[in-house]
Amino acid sequence: MERANFGSKLGIVLASAGSAVGLGNIWRFPCEAGENGGAAFILIYILCVAFLGVPVMVCEFVIGRRSQANTGRAYSVLAPGTQWKWVGLNGVMAAFLILGYYGVVSGWTLGYMIASATGGLSGDMDYARFFYDFSGNSWQPVACMVAFITLTHVVVVRGVKEGIERFSKVMMPVLLLIVCVLAVCSFSMPGAAAGLDFLLRPDFGKVDAGVVVDAMGQAFFSMSVGMGCLSTYASYFSRDASLMRTAGGVAVIDTCVAVLAGIIIFPAVFSVSGIETDAGPGLVFVTLPNVFRLAFSSAPVAGQVFSLMFYVLLVLAALTSSISLHEVSTAYLHERFAMSRKKAATIVTVFCILTGTVCALSFGPLNGVRLGGLTIFDLFDFVTAKLMLPLGGMFIAIFTGWKLDRSVVRDELTGGGRLYVPFFNSFIFILKYVAPVAIASIFVNEILK
Repeated sequence: MERANFGSKLGIVLASAGSAVGLGNIWRFPCEAGENGGAAFILIYILCVAFLGVPVMVCEFVIGRRSQANTGRAYSVLAPGTQWKWVGLNGVMAAFLILGYYGVVSGWTLGYMIASATGGLSGDMDYARFFYDFSGNSWQPVACMVAFITLTHVVVVRGVKEGIERFSKVMMPVLLLIVCVLAVCSFSMPGAAAGLDFLLRPDFGKVDAGVVVDAMGQAFFSMSVGMGCLSTYASYFSRDASLMRTAGGVAVIDTCVAVLAGIIIFPAVFSVSGIETDAGPGLVFVTLPNVFRLAFSSAPVAGQVFSLMFYVLLVLAALTSSISLHEVSTAYLHERFAMSRKKAATIVTVFCILTGTVCALSFGPLNGVRLGGLTIFDLFDFVTAKLMLPLGGMFIAIFTGWKLDRSVVRDELTGGGRLYVPFFNSFIFILKYVAPVAIASIFVNEILK
């Protein structure tokens, strides 16, 4: 079976960046930075991205391009007859499970985008009650989730070059443009100076071992390490693509979006007094709609436009990530069982809709169903984010640092000797000793929270 390939270096960078940029950049990073020392946290985060996130991302690129196989088969190609195959299968299963519940939250963003466009989020209203009623409804969140997964399916089924790459070349620039426009608009708000000061003033007094571990965790999860997306995309890379430069480009785009999200959110929040800021979904579905209404009380049309652009941003960020998650499972079925891409994508879509429906209903009719004290949605989140992803990332680093022949890694990084790669020995040292220990600390910290 002839493998597809990305058609350009720009397509490679934008598709990989789309995989990394997601909802976590927009709601988790600003909250983490605001609570953990502002610019001090941002500095630690950037160091974690540069010295840990990028090396592990490069590992996935090496594994994917060298094997020329989907994530589920890549380790069997590179280490045949060993148990390393389970690392790849872990990535496939993690991506599938994540898409199931990620589609629920992404469906919420789609629902809020529609509500913003139709005026459903304007006027004096109880936004907490609105979110509770919407997420707990027996059909609305399911319908939005189905619509969102269907959008993802439409892109994936068209293939690598005509679907994923073409979409990324259009949507990623649009996403970046919206981020920049919203950031500029936030500067004009009355509380812009105080909000930026809160975000960007370094407070090293808040920095401790826990903050460093949180920064590492944010770096790994923000860059989509351990879920098979990056190695799957890398299997479509051309030989002349520089893995180091691609990883660096992805890291820069991912970090810029995260920081700009904070620049959008905190001036808006500080422009309105008496607003309690939540973290996670509460920030973007409860706090910010109220903030947008109050901040633009004298110009409600401008407030509606700002709100609409923000939720369009969320939809795009969610969609670029969901496409990469979907592709992991689609590529595995397509190649493992020699079925058509359309059939493989349809199977993944149907089963993701089924799991997503169960997760969506766990906020409503199935809220009473608990496993280990967790709702079905929370169980999916716990198993993937706190168990499968850290373990996957750790074993990816160990596999590349210890199992793969060093000449193989060097050959991939240099493109067969064409490219100069400085600090190669330092890179291997990080993979062997630093990254596994760092990821293990993230794993333990998440389990003990």
